[in-house]
Amino acid sequence: MSRPDGRSVTELRPVKLTRGWLDHAEGSVLVEFGRTRVLCAASVAEEVPRWRRGSGLGWVTAEYAMLPRATNTRGDRESRLVGRSLRACVDYKALGENTIVIDCDVLQADGGTRTAAVTGGYVALADAVTWLRGRKRTKGDPLLTSVAAVSVGLVDGEPRIDLCYDEDVAADTDMNVVCTAAGDFVEIQGTAEREPFSRDLLGQLLDLAVGGCAELTRLQAEALSRHAG
Repeated sequence: MSRPDGRSVTELRPVKLTRGWLDHAEGSVLVEFGRTRVLCAASVAEEVPRWRRGSGLGWVTAEYAMLPRATNTRGDRESRLVGRSLRACVDYKALGENTIVIDCDVLQADGGTRTAAVTGGYVALADAVTWLRGRKRTKGDPLLTSVAAVSVGLVDGEPRIDLCYDEDVAADTDMNVVCTAAGDFVEIQGTAEREPFSRDLLGQLLDLAVGGCAELTRLQAEALSRHAG
């Protein structure tokens, strides 16, 4: 079956990561998965939540929201997926008693907004950590690994990666998968919208996701190797 944008079933949409998109944030990235655009901004505070004070450990959290007209009808959404995913790559002891908050605002939605937020959020987090390290406010490197995320799903009986909106709403099964740079899983969210899916199909979808996350990891590293802005 042909896809709406002519991609193969294993092909990601064009991905673009523009660092330094905001002047004032310690880390910021405009991430684009095709027509999906998410602005990720990382803010640093030299303090931690009250329950964390005196522990010597830092904290990372994230907020996710859609602008009212990011979609074709007005709405709002939030997700804890982004924060959980980004916390998986941080050594809190090395971070010290600093907090990094990553705000992910969906400017335009065409499917995969949360996975784009995780992927771009990591790059913003990495830049914020670099900012802290440059001011000698960490105890080593707080980043243990990188994380990236992609959607996969079954559309018209066919496993596909990085679903656009038209595919997402038509999918029999859809799944968000978060992986580390090594290809290990941080989170898997999967739902059978219609017919239950088999163990074999699950394996096919996860294989697709791991391959997609590996490509996103490469693009993250490439973006971080360039001068921001």
